[in-house]
Amino acid sequence: MTPTRRVHGRRLSSYDFGRTTVYASRFDPRLSYCAYVPLGYDEDGAERYPLVVVVHGTLRDATASRDAFADFAEAHSCIVLAPLFPAGITGPTDVSSYKLMLPCSPRYDLALLDMIEEIGARYRLAGSRFSLFGFSGGGHFAHRFFYLHPERLHAVSIGAPGIVTLLDRERDYWVGVRDFAAVWGRPIDLDTMRTVAVQTVIGADDLDTWEITITPTHPGWRPDWDLAGSNRPERLASLGASLTRYGIAVRHDSVPGVSHRWDGLMPAVKDFLGEQMSRLAPSPTTPRP
Repeated sequence: MTPTRRVHGRRLSSYDFGRTTVYASRFDPRLSYCAYVPLGYDEDGAERYPLVVVVHGTLRDATASRDAFADFAEAHSCIVLAPLFPAGITGPTDVSSYKLMLPCSPRYDLALLDMIEEIGARYRLAGSRFSLFGFSGGGHFAHRFFYLHPERLHAVSIGAPGIVTLLDRERDYWVGVRDFAAVWGRPIDLDTMRTVAVQTVIGADDLDTWEITITPTHPGWRPDWDLAGSNRPERLASLGASLTRYGIAVRHDSVPGVSHRWDGLMPAVKDFLGEQMSRLAPSPTTPRP
């Protein structure tokens, strides 16, 4: 049976169900987010909903990314959150500050966590952990967020990032993590990282390199910036190898016939995230005070 859209409830309006409107972030109003909420969500009910966060690439197609998971949200009774990190935040030519998560950039990781707090006050979320998927620039964000906040993740799907941070204790951030604690004020937590389900996913034909080069004029340039490889498949393989070296299990999917297109990765991503959803223990049904 197709769920009926609920309108103008006790606290929520019709803009808060299904494909929601776009909200400014209270953490930083330059940033925003939208969500997909299953149409059968009952604000007077008790069911708690797992959260899936979907992070856009350089084109900032946050609403399209959200919409691509609408069927997944309905099938798995989960809520999908899609943040929007606009270009031009650190300067007129900035399109990448959310990707490398350099200390000189805004704390996009904390902005996302605050967005989750915002929607957690609006909807009944299942616990503090969530699943995270990012494609291209979102794949940059996803694996670096994993390093910073593994305790917040059930699962992370890292889709086709152009430039990776290896779990390499011989090189400094962002190429490696030797000085991670000094840079971020917290150490790498390998024990907690091992509790997170990890997927690396890419199109087998994703071989273009023109937009994944860092020049010496870039604020993130490092002499060893291309240590991980010359293209996306090589760099993603290096990332996966660096994780498995420390006992972090990684599922790798290389999708035949797909170039740098997020829609081509969706079946593999949804299969991985759906598998993780099925492993989650039933959520408590006691309403929040």
